[in-house]
Amino acid sequence: MTDSIKTLCPYCGVGCGLEVSPPAQPGKPVNRDSQGTPIWKVKGDRTHPSSQGMVCVKGATIAESIHKDRLLYPMLRDSLDEPFRRVSWDEALNTLVERIQTVRHTHGADALCMYGSGQFVTEDYYTAQKLFKGCLGTNNFDANSRLCMSSAVSGYIQSLGSDGPPCCYEDLELTDCAFLIGTNAAECHPIAFNRLRKHHKQNNHVKMIVVDPRCTPTAEAADLHLAIRPGTDIDLLNGIAHLLLRWGDYDSLFIEDCTKDFSAFAQVIQHYPPEVVAQRCGIEVKALETAARYWGDAKRVLSMWSMGMNQSSEGTAKVRTLINLHLMTGQIGTPGAGPFSLTGQPNAMGGREVGGLSHLLPGYRSVKNPQHRAEVEQFWGLSPGQIADQPGRTVWDMITGLESGEVHFLWIAATNPVVSLPDLERVKAALRRSPFTVYQEAYSPTETTAYAHLLLPATQWSEKSGTMTNSERRVTLCPAFQRPRGEAREDWAVFAEVGRRLGFTAQFPFTSSAEVHAEFVQLTRDRPCDMTGISHERLRQEGPLQWPCPDVERNTANSPTPSSQPSASSPSKRLYTDLRFPTADGRARFGAYHSKGLAEPPDAQYPYVLTTGRLYGHWHTLTRTGRTDKTQQMHPNPFLEIHPRDAKALGVKEGDWLEVRSRRGTARFPAKVTQAIAPNTVFVPMHWGELWAEQAEANALTHPESCPDSLQPELKACAVQLVPITADFGALRAVPTAIAQ
Repeated sequence: MTDSIKTLCPYCGVGCGLEVSPPAQPGKPVNRDSQGTPIWKVKGDRTHPSSQGMVCVKGATIAESIHKDRLLYPMLRDSLDEPFRRVSWDEALNTLVERIQTVRHTHGADALCMYGSGQFVTEDYYTAQKLFKGCLGTNNFDANSRLCMSSAVSGYIQSLGSDGPPCCYEDLELTDCAFLIGTNAAECHPIAFNRLRKHHKQNNHVKMIVVDPRCTPTAEAADLHLAIRPGTDIDLLNGIAHLLLRWGDYDSLFIEDCTKDFSAFAQVIQHYPPEVVAQRCGIEVKALETAARYWGDAKRVLSMWSMGMNQSSEGTAKVRTLINLHLMTGQIGTPGAGPFSLTGQPNAMGGREVGGLSHLLPGYRSVKNPQHRAEVEQFWGLSPGQIADQPGRTVWDMITGLESGEVHFLWIAATNPVVSLPDLERVKAALRRSPFTVYQEAYSPTETTAYAHLLLPATQWSEKSGTMTNSERRVTLCPAFQRPRGEAREDWAVFAEVGRRLGFTAQFPFTSSAEVHAEFVQLTRDRPCDMTGISHERLRQEGPLQWPCPDVERNTANSPTPSSQPSASSPSKRLYTDLRFPTADGRARFGAYHSKGLAEPPDAQYPYVLTTGRLYGHWHTLTRTGRTDKTQQMHPNPFLEIHPRDAKALGVKEGDWLEVRSRRGTARFPAKVTQAIAPNTVFVPMHWGELWAEQAEANALTHPESCPDSLQPELKACAVQLVPITADFGALRAVPTAIAQ
């Protein structure tokens, strides 16, 4: 085989197209990694409309990690203090099914939990929903999207009536004011940012505003950088709205015809004059006024945000307050404008479409809506009332359920919670109490492996076929082009086989991921995320497609040929172009919020704010990028960014070690003294778990306090103290005196 294959990068939510070729090509040397292993050659797919041939270092090196440290066979042990033993798939599945049945009969379905991942393809996600929420009758399925995108989901739903980013990547090249808040897109969504950066450079009138306590590579490219204090996002956004209202820079006709609840919002922003906001945020009044002027003068404002907004105890309120600015100025539903959530994981959007959080059902439905439950029950061939009428456990509820003894079976798949969850010592203690934990993963070891009773080997990118949806709602087929390693199986196939062994043979007739997909899209019919016109075969023939994409029959009464339907080459799709929203009255909602600040603000004992984030060459918990030479070499060691003023007060120089203490745990890092971080704030990358560095786990420090609406933890900020230590971790100095805020 010498032909190239088009697929999708399995890292971030940008969703870049890749073109891969076999290691051996006629007349060329075999492509090998640094150890001499033949690997597929990867380059950007120039025909993919989202990335246009561009690819970052992670995507370019993805093939290097596929064969390393793989979990090859099912492994089982009776207790965590015993070694694993290799077992057959039949024994592994029998053990798993017997456990599920025992727990169902002795403790009820609510004692069963599954924690999934935005690394799933849509077909994996969908099959898991059908198994847990449908057949087993428990909504205890949550995913690591809870840690990254759930505030965006709830913000979109509450303000606009439905989930789904209304914008598309084409808007990056049409906007005249880009407002980036809580996102270091240059490192975390580099290809999307490259499109924006090129547009910005080529058009002098285009303004870029970046809001971030750090002067990141994203902030360095901006016309205006607002280095606000952590937790003051709502103050800033309400302050901008205050000035727009004062100056008359708002769209009264749009507000009157297309929105609701503006008066309550207008009353709230009266309390956010520039002097007050500037003082709270730690910025100059002039900078605030400049930001408001840029927004007010622009004809097309595109806002973008990511974890810096979402990972907050006010996550939903922050998202809605940002959307308020768009509703206030009519900046939505038109080219170059709108609120654009930058998705964290490659298929977090696909997970939202299939209902992959504990309060959702497929097709952008809610478990609390009786009609939605009835529709799904009927489609799945289940008895009325089979789907529980209340949201299931979030991932943190699963942890507390283990603590209380209410959770008796935990199935974790394609994620690494022993690095990514907050308050890690508490998480580890809870997992040690788990009566039975199944861990379905492609790699071994990970930090979570140590807490599992049963390991199931899973295929990954290149070995499985399925679809993924990126941040602009574009669906791409990712075909298998390598044989699975060892006895690894596709995630959806494992879920389906468990369903059949539990007696639900009629619900799991699938023999391919294409069949799973064909069933799923029928549940999107007449829903905001209608994908009934998308199939594996059509994606294979035409390339990536954006939703909404209804099927042929509904497109027109004349039943046109497929070539007349929207295709990859069609104009990009935006939502709400008719300025009508999927609410009861067709109007978008303003949300009126006062700022509450951080859930754990600094105080005399813990005087600094710790914030965390991703680095360009790393991906989440290093399960892949830690096994790729080039990306590992880019960021070989942990570090802590600290402002020179704070370093001087502590007597710390570049490279000196600091112990970081929170109310939950400790970690140790060498200091990186830089003016890129605001005073009284420190930054550490969140990637390193105990397999990759010693005592450098950022989430040993963070807390689980969460947004009351999205239930997303505030992973972005907690209060810490800093203690200088000797290079050999000798005697600690006294706790430092608090620095005045």
